[in-house]
Amino acid sequence: MSNPWIDYLKTVDTPTLANAIELLEVRPRQEGFTPLSVRCVFPEFGRMAAYAVTAQAESITKTGPLDLSLFMDLYRAVEAAPKPAVVVIQEIGGHRDYAVHCGEVMATIFQRLGAVGLVSDCAVRDIPEVRALGFHYFARGIAASHGNFRIVRTGVPVQVEGMAVHPGDLLHGDENGLLQVPAGIAETLPGKVDLIRAREGRLMEYVRSAEFRLDALHGKMVE
Repeated sequence: MSNPWIDYLKTVDTPTLANAIELLEVRPRQEGFTPLSVRCVFPEFGRMAAYAVTAQAESITKTGPLDLSLFMDLYRAVEAAPKPAVVVIQEIGGHRDYAVHCGEVMATIFQRLGAVGLVSDCAVRDIPEVRALGFHYFARGIAASHGNFRIVRTGVPVQVEGMAVHPGDLLHGDENGLLQVPAGIAETLPGKVDLIRAREGRLMEYVRSAEFRLDALHGKMVE
């Protein structure tokens, strides 16, 4: 079933969406998005908008036993989540640069359960296979081995390189980056998006025109 809010958000790029959220003044401007360390692995897939299913993992250090029932907890949470879902995994162990949070097998399971992508504060793998699935990856990088990967807990607040994510949060991402969409803005956001597009359109039209003069630019920028 189509979700009009999700469908609308996928018509907006993340920079425009971020600027529109700023105009709503619902959170500090420096919050709600990931830094340059988190990249879109498959920019060719276009925009992703999906509801977060959160988990914490430990991949290299081994402070607890492997418990496959904890993987099942995560899979059940994805199945029960609003759709489309996106899995968000935070590493809580040491040596994050070695940690890998998803590959072809898990991506396929997540997709069958209604997820469209995964967000990690570490690495992912099986790039050709997951690209073929059409499954979004947002991660810090790519690595070969999953080490001692285990799910520790599911359905808790997590952080992805400083961006707080709670279960059920709406995330939006594309080749520009990833951000969290505040709740309660479905009625007010489209007007701000239209305002941003119109204002930037007028400015760019002037900058590209034969009438462009630097001494007049300030007035155009603050209109």
